[in-house]
Amino acid sequence: MAIFNSSNVSNKTSTNDSNTAIITSGTKIKGELTLSCKLYVDGAIEGVIQSSQNITVGQNGHIKGDISVNKITVQGLVEGTINAEIVEIKSSGHIKGEIHSYELIIESKGIFEGNSIIKEQQKTLPKNKKHAEH
Repeated sequence: MAIFNSSNVSNKTSTNDSNTAIITSGTKIKGELTLSCKLYVDGAIEGVIQSSQNITVGQNGHIKGDISVNKITVQGLVEGTINAEIVEIKSSGHIKGEIHSYELIIESKGIFEGNSIIKEQQKTLPKNKKHAEH
């Protein structure tokens, strides 16, 4: 069984920051997902996932494909390319593929097979300050 977004339909103008789409164990999805809410995966997804929020892959979760996300926490298996701000591999997590991130965290016993490319932090330039002339 899959539970997608359970937001209040009459309140479409609010953000979905507190909502979570859940893909439960036994569910298989193939295709492209574009999300503005959190995603918890304990089933299987094959395809492309784009999310402005966080993705958590549970111990039974398996994602095969390309992922663009703010933060991903992996307790299951991910195969493919991940483009994220932060990638966290928990002790039961396994990633096969390529990671593009600012931060990569791998707990003891977490497995990463592939290439990691650390993005350069964008330096913010100081704002121009007007100097008083005498």
